[in-house]
Amino acid sequence: MVVHTLGENNSLFNRFIAEIRDVNVQNDPLRFRRNLERVGEIFAYEISKTLDFADQSVETPLGTATASLPKDEVVVASILRAGLPLHNGLLNYFDKSENAFISAYRKHTEDGKFKINFEYISSPSIDGKVVILADPMLATGSSMELAYKAMLTKGTPKHVHIVSVIASQQGVDLVKNNLPAENTTIWNGVVDADLNSKSYIVPGCGDAGDLAFGAKLG
Repeated sequence: MVVHTLGENNSLFNRFIAEIRDVNVQNDPLRFRRNLERVGEIFAYEISKTLDFADQSVETPLGTATASLPKDEVVVASILRAGLPLHNGLLNYFDKSENAFISAYRKHTEDGKFKINFEYISSPSIDGKVVILADPMLATGSSMELAYKAMLTKGTPKHVHIVSVIASQQGVDLVKNNLPAENTTIWNGVVDADLNSKSYIVPGCGDAGDLAFGAKLG
């Protein structure tokens, strides 16, 4: 399975990641959401290079030009709610794509542990299509695995791109061990080594959903 970590190469991408992590910048939810969106745009650009292309004719006012354009059908899928700004960034570039949304969340128990609850999926058929499955944080990897299995109820994809802004090594390993290597690619911004006792990524950035949309009850 191919794993790309964009933050390993020096670019403006790293500034966006730094601001997403920075507690001083996080005080501005609009800035936090916009940075997730901008990161999504960069992921979309990089993923577009892996698609199949075909030449098409384009009529200009002065003649005919030839353009090599993507021919794959793309479905952008995100895990609610934290995935929405990242989804918007991907959609800014894959503007002709179809969309899917998955409701999955951590259900905490009295002993401090949690399980992933799946509630709802809204998706077109993904048969033969390229699926981009996005969530800002890839912590344990359990939510991503559950979302992937949920998407498979809608068909058999040509290829699946797993996108996360900040991942843990444990999350990356779980995805590599549980999703098919031959048609799955992992895209990360950065990969952090540790998870804390609550399975949050360390140093990570905190709760991306709360930072983007405000704290929730429960």
